[in-house]
Amino acid sequence: MDAAFIERVKRNVQYQRERKAPPEGFPAFPPIPGGRYVDPGFLAIEELALWKRSWLYACHVDELPESGSYLLFKKTGSPILIVRGKDGQIRAFYNTCRHRGGPLVKDRCGKSRGGFVCGYHGWTYDLEGKLVNLRDRRDFVGLDFAAHGLVTVRCERLGNWVFINEDPQAEPLLDHLGPIPEHLAQFDLDTIRHVDSRSYDVACNVKVLLDAFLEVYHLKSIHKDTVDRFLDHRGTDIMLWPNGHSLMVTPNRRDDWVDPGTRGMAEFPSVTELPQRYNLSYNLYPNLVTPVAPTGMPFLVFWPVNSNSMRIECHWFAPDWGDGERDPLWETRINNFERILYEDTQFAPQIQESVESPGFKGISLNYQERRIYHWHEELDRRIGDLAIDPALKVSPQLGEFVETP
Repeated sequence: MDAAFIERVKRNVQYQRERKAPPEGFPAFPPIPGGRYVDPGFLAIEELALWKRSWLYACHVDELPESGSYLLFKKTGSPILIVRGKDGQIRAFYNTCRHRGGPLVKDRCGKSRGGFVCGYHGWTYDLEGKLVNLRDRRDFVGLDFAAHGLVTVRCERLGNWVFINEDPQAEPLLDHLGPIPEHLAQFDLDTIRHVDSRSYDVACNVKVLLDAFLEVYHLKSIHKDTVDRFLDHRGTDIMLWPNGHSLMVTPNRRDDWVDPGTRGMAEFPSVTELPQRYNLSYNLYPNLVTPVAPTGMPFLVFWPVNSNSMRIECHWFAPDWGDGERDPLWETRINNFERILYEDTQFAPQIQESVESPGFKGISLNYQERRIYHWHEELDRRIGDLAIDPALKVSPQLGEFVETP
């Protein structure tokens, strides 16, 4: 994040505060069809086009501390084994024995002494996924061990953060994220530490809640006694990037304002002016939102459970604190955030009831909510030629407003 970008954001924020209308030529959005939130056929295609073909946050390297440490990841509907090898590299495989599909691990996490044994028939794999042994080898005619290793899943890192993608043809993670890796480099990603992880179940379609984290139009209603007291939503600047990613920059009401819940906490030494004076919230498409700060940040990761329920995970990260325990102030900070999260989720079940009713025809968005429309345009690009009801498609509107870095 260079000086020119910082100055550009400052100018844009001032423009947003002073404007009387959207920029000249900005389109009036047609409604987003309501069926995109409830239609079973559309949601089935969404699952295939989105959750099986996206770079998705899986874990932090602290959660795989040594050789043989593993996690079982099931959030896409497929059982995926993520493991640290003897060489320190983190890899991912389907948790599927190549014999008859038996599972190699059943626990959500653990540590292997040096490999994995299928509990069904005893086929054995090393930490790199190679088939190394099996029972009654004499009865397999011409079995090629090299061709029967575990099936790999794309697994790449952004600093200490691990992402997976079930699409073998997906472009590399760092290329796919566009300008985001360069923006986040100021947070010392190769040393950033995992603080805490919690999850919360919400009775709504995953998009109902995700939409709320892509705009600040709701601040004066939902957060009038909390976030709205220090953020100026009318000055919000938004940047739309390829592949559905985006950034929302919201200024503080006062230039000297500091979150009282972070006072006394260690900061990243290389953090720039923008996170110190503004609220920066990135969307790593499709389901990761991170409001970054000098003292650390959460990853808010939105997962569908079924058509009308979802789970939001909050993973917290901080500057490296060395040996010993994390700063005790983190517990207070996380609890403060949970209160704000409750404000965001309080109406979600009732909204879900509404979107399932005949009274819900679609979503009418304004200029401030353009990240939501950008999100849906990207979904349709990923759906591509898959057959969906034409009435459920969104009309492309934002092409000239998407920046190519």
